[in-house]
Amino acid sequence: MPAKSAAQQKAAGAALSAKRGETEPDELKGAAKSMYDSMSEDELEDMADASRKGKDEHNSKD
Repeated sequence: MPAKSAAQQKAAGAALSAKRGETEPDELKGAAKSMYDSMSEDELEDMADASRKGKDEHNSKD
């Protein structure tokens, strides 16, 4: 499932980095920490992979 906003995509990228051992999980905050705990590396990869072009920084609720 691709990210719905640039902020969600950035959080997924941070969580993915920690899953891969590139950064310390203790450095994660907020959504990134939650994603790290609840999602697999493949799920995070799918969410972080797409282009940010055309995405709002934060997804507004309708």
